[in-house]
Amino acid sequence: QVQLVESGGGLVQAGDSLRLSCAASGLTVRTYNMGWFRQTPGKEREFVAAIRRSGSGGTTTYEDSVKGRFTVSRDNAKNTVYLQMNSLKPEDTAVYYCAAGSQAASAVTLDRMYYYWGQGTQVTVSS
Repeated sequence: QVQLVESGGGLVQAGDSLRLSCAASGLTVRTYNMGWFRQTPGKEREFVAAIRRSGSGGTTTYEDSVKGRFTVSRDNAKNTVYLQMNSLKPEDTAVYYCAAGSQAASAVTLDRMYYYWGQGTQVTVSS
């Protein structure tokens, strides 16, 4: 049984940092594309960042608004994916989800291409 468990969310002030973790069981993160998405009430889920599986080079992709502030990484020994979020802004407030998929490397930004999802962790950034 595959499980993705996010943690690390919380309430912070603008300019602060948070590191989200996504601990996986039932799958090996290095063999999957691992994505981070976020969603706010009344809005569609939005792509944030992804790290491709090792077979696709392990490269990363970011949504434009988080480039230079967020970093996605993977610890194969811990079977965990991280999202380091720096210089947080109020508009980063959302529930953040991690996801795993085996889609083509070019499709990592598409939420419909991911097979497995975590339960989400709330990030709230106050101004």
